Amino acid sequence: MTLRLSKIVMCRCLAAFAFLVAFGNITDYGSNFAFVQHVLNMDTTFPGNALMYRSITNPALWTAGYWLIILGEALTCLLYLVAAWSLWRARKASAQDFNDAKKFAVIAATMGFLIWYFGFMVVGGEWFAMWQSSIWNGQQKAFMLYMTMLAVLIFVIQPDGDLRKG
Repeated sequence: MTLRLSKIVMCRCLAAFAFLVAFGNITDYGSNFAFVQHVLNMDTTFPGNALMYRSITNPALWTAGYWLIILGEALTCLLYLVAAWSLWRARKASAQDFNDAKKFAVIAATMGFLIWYFGFMVVGGEWFAMWQSSIWNGQQKAFMLYMTMLAVLIFVIQPDGDLRKG
């Protein structure tokens, strides 16, 4: 039961994290919007770099991109909550039922990976050359986040056996 409860707690912690990130992006909208604006605008990348044709200078597109990020973070939160609830409901069930309940943790981790790896590392980091910015570079933080989610996922998907009686 200890391992099962640990898996539930870890999913709840990741839900709380994703909630706080989405909540922070909404309640400190201006600061975090500036991050997206500068990354998409590529105005702090190396001067004269050949990738500037990729920059987006349209404020409406900055806003759309920012809300897409917030939506993904909020969805990650909801999916981790569903995962924790599903695991909680199956905590006393058979190994097969508990293992089947893990599918939502896989879905939640996939969503988080899409936001923090694909969104921040692939799109922001490589396409918009965020790695070139000493000011608006979120790659290190994104790495920490998606690696934590992947580590939890690896732990959660480890097969669980039936609970011992008595």
